[in-house]
Amino acid sequence: MMLSVCVPVYNGAATVGRLVEAILSELGLNSGLDDLEIILVNDGSPKDESEAVCAELARRIPEVRFIGLRRNYGEHNAVMCALAHSRGDYAAVIDDDFQNPPSEIAVMLNEARKGYDVVYARFEKKRHHWFRNWGSRFNNAVAGRLLNKPRGLYLSSFKVISRDLVKEITKYTGPFPYVDGLILRATDSISSVMVKHRNRSEGKSNYTFRKLVNLWIRMFINFSQKPLRIATGVGLFFAAVSLVVAVVFAVQKFLEHESPAGWASLIVAVLFMGSLQLIFLGLLGEYIGKIYLDLNGTPQWTIKTIID
Repeated sequence: MMLSVCVPVYNGAATVGRLVEAILSELGLNSGLDDLEIILVNDGSPKDESEAVCAELARRIPEVRFIGLRRNYGEHNAVMCALAHSRGDYAAVIDDDFQNPPSEIAVMLNEARKGYDVVYARFEKKRHHWFRNWGSRFNNAVAGRLLNKPRGLYLSSFKVISRDLVKEITKYTGPFPYVDGLILRATDSISSVMVKHRNRSEGKSNYTFRKLVNLWIRMFINFSQKPLRIATGVGLFFAAVSLVVAVVFAVQKFLEHESPAGWASLIVAVLFMGSLQLIFLGLLGEYIGKIYLDLNGTPQWTIKTIID
């Protein structure tokens, strides 16, 4: 059995070398593996020597393959690139920050061998910054509503995926992939196991507020029609409210024979409804823009370097 360990690298020059050494020493040919490959995908790291470090590892270590992307496409695009180039019976996805111990891959792999398509990591305590933890909880709550995520499942970036499911999700060629959304719409054979989570030893998280918002929009727009249905529901609700208000004013006009003052409330109502219309137009624009970019052939990723 062959295992592919997929590592999206972004400004990870200080940790990726130690991560590779740990994967080789803690997995190697153990855990019933006949072969092991480590796929490093540098996602256009702008601030350090990640490209050179990954290339040197690939030249020095036979188990390491390196793919350098031409620019920064985002974590999920880099993961899709690694999965598309993986050859193992199972693929493990692990971040480059060394907060997930590589030894836990064996625990997840043993669970996957029971017949599951994907096994997610669960953490007793996540040792991220509070803002990142809050964003993860929000992301999971929304995924439960929009993507029909099973109750209690935590969508971790640390996971093990079977070859059959890898083949299925890499059929998606759109420019804005969301790996967990692709998994949830392809299978319900999902499990999770409790694993350890370490403190970050180098640097800080690359997830900024802007990147988290982009990830949420990607999930909302690309993998669910529910935002449009919510917009329709809100529109129908305010149409009903407007009808009731119109009837009230008509009755008041008939009984009192004079127009109410209420210009301030009228202006507020007009501005409120106008803002709702702009929000929903923006929502429709997001959907149409994604469709346009997809039809225009926008790539998920473009490769600059491969060292195999």
